[in-house]
Amino acid sequence: MVERAQTPPASEHSQPPCRPCQALALAEAVAKAEYDWSRATDCRVLMKRHRESGECVAGQSA
Repeated sequence: MVERAQTPPASEHSQPPCRPCQALALAEAVAKAEYDWSRATDCRVLMKRHRESGECVAGQSA
């Protein structure tokens, strides 16, 4: 049996994502489900830019 390190859920050590973060995460999940890897990458880039912009209430966590 392989033991894995237990990590706390993200909600215990960071703020919940803001609405734009949630929308981008959903858009990325939809893109992945549709095998649209380019759009999924675009969503990740937009999420990173959003978090670094200072407008994100979740800050630079995650």
